[in-house]
Amino acid sequence: MSDTTQAPFTLRDGLNLALFDWPLPMRWRPRAVVLIVHGLGEHAWRYDPVAQRLNEWGFCVRAYDQRGHGESGGARGVVPDDDALLDDLAEVVEDTRSHIAEPWACPLVLLGHSMGGLIASTFVQRRMAPVDALVLSSPALDAGIGPLQKKLIGLLYRFAPNFALSNGLDASKISHNPAVVEAYRKDPLVHDRISARLARFIDSNGPAVVAAASQWRVPTLLMVSGADSLVRPAGSKAFAAAAPRDKVHTQIFEDLYHEIFNEADPSAVFGTLKAWLDVIAPAA
Repeated sequence: MSDTTQAPFTLRDGLNLALFDWPLPMRWRPRAVVLIVHGLGEHAWRYDPVAQRLNEWGFCVRAYDQRGHGESGGARGVVPDDDALLDDLAEVVEDTRSHIAEPWACPLVLLGHSMGGLIASTFVQRRMAPVDALVLSSPALDAGIGPLQKKLIGLLYRFAPNFALSNGLDASKISHNPAVVEAYRKDPLVHDRISARLARFIDSNGPAVVAAASQWRVPTLLMVSGADSLVRPAGSKAFAAAAPRDKVHTQIFEDLYHEIFNEADPSAVFGTLKAWLDVIAPAA
């Protein structure tokens, strides 16, 4: 197993993010560095099994708790401005490239799940900084926010953008594995808060990513949970239908719930990820 390290990462506004690294043994050249962006209400350490698997395949891994999440600073589920999470990612990407990817002359791969997939894909869509490849796991490209919810979010965004409510997510639908569901429910670092500003960010940027799909240029693996009830698979399917097939490889896991890496049997998910990474960053 990798020796994981944790350290604070201070952002432009002075807020500290909890930053985690899963390095390879000393003097082992990584095939690539994978930067994980977690989803709404959760935290980076839930991706330790994914990071350990990537380490076994020869990748060094980095993840961080987004502001308002996990062990990072900030009110739970609140962002200070519309693009704060994108700007935070830009700072982490810059640090990761300059301190890991460039010294090892290896690619930088973003891996985003759910809201993290939306953030990572929006980051790529806006070309905020270069990345070499992108992995999307159940990305929130269509959060399923209805007309009445949109009106409420719009009113709160105008008058009380930092007012946080329950996100309403049904924990029983994250995985078919009861142990995963129970651990999620008991995890003190998991929360259910979402502010109007954050909800508006999710609702508005998913369609923007889908609209940009036909112009996609970054090699992308899109993994969709077909039985997802936390985000609508229709958003991912619309993106896949419009995206260039030589850039975006799509795999739909019809019977899996939202957290595809944490399902009762995730072997097909990891197999798909490894096969794609073997092409993107071949072993020496």
